[in-house]
Amino acid sequence: MPRYAFEDLTPGTTQMLGPHTVTKDELLAFAREYDAQPFHVDEVAAKDSFIGTLIASGWHTCSINMRLIADHLILDSTSLGSPGIEEVKWIKPVRPGDTLRSRMTILDSRPSKSRPSLGLVSFQFEMLNQTDETVFTQKNWIMFGRRDAEPVKGAGPSALAAAASAMPDRTPKRELPHISSNPFFEDLVIGETEELGTYTFEADDIIGFAKQFDPQRFHVDAEAAKDSLFGALCASGWHTASIWMKQMVGYRSRIREHALAHGSRPARLGPSPGFNNLKWLKPVYAGDTITYRSTVTGKRVSNSRPGWGLVFHHNAATNQHGEEVFSFDGMVFWERRA
Repeated sequence: MPRYAFEDLTPGTTQMLGPHTVTKDELLAFAREYDAQPFHVDEVAAKDSFIGTLIASGWHTCSINMRLIADHLILDSTSLGSPGIEEVKWIKPVRPGDTLRSRMTILDSRPSKSRPSLGLVSFQFEMLNQTDETVFTQKNWIMFGRRDAEPVKGAGPSALAAAASAMPDRTPKRELPHISSNPFFEDLVIGETEELGTYTFEADDIIGFAKQFDPQRFHVDAEAAKDSLFGALCASGWHTASIWMKQMVGYRSRIREHALAHGSRPARLGPSPGFNNLKWLKPVYAGDTITYRSTVTGKRVSNSRPGWGLVFHHNAATNQHGEEVFSFDGMVFWERRA
């Protein structure tokens, strides 16, 4: 019997998770696979970047936090997954050698109206480094089975969609072709949509990522997954998100290569302050091919960073059946024209 069920997770409870020390090798390994921007993978190039030093990908920080949650709570609980993330803020850079701890606070809990066998619990996570500086915060809901209820099986798609439906829908309705092959901040048009790329999630990739960051049974064991809420092996939500980053970096690399081939300097992107409204709408199963898109939803000149602007974007992913499986609203610093 798991130690933690829905009834055991009391609002107001606080617990410190960790620690985890971020090595240079693991920082580079994650970034090379999912977020190969210069300030994540190249110490020399990082010196001339927005931050000035080598730093971890924000998605790596999220994944480390997920592993701490798994080790200290999820793996000994009736957890049924999460419908999404309300908000993440990347407040300070995470550098090689940093030791991270995550302060977990239970904010709220409520039984599910549509599924009496489960409930939803609201969490806040504050990740601290070795000098007690807050480097990252996250708010999200997680589904848990009730202690004496029958196990919930095979309802993953409908359960995720129902839980995510309470979150606001800010999907842009207008799509336009891109206006520039090398856009600087001034060139970006509100409503402009780009297809970033596609990716097929193979079983080995799903299991490999999950064993490192999110080793819940429905992510690491195909047989055990058959008796889970999702009914089959499916990708960690953080894996789905990290592949979005991988596709974005690949898309930006193609723009960079095109600009250099035509004798122009490519526009640079800086780091992201965070994101909100992340929704995992449907499970991503082994064999699914996911297409990722990004739409510009707003922009403003940065008052704190001369030469830069802040661009807001809505991102979505659909599977081979045209079903939306993932979405979030993000922001990123974008270089202005000199």
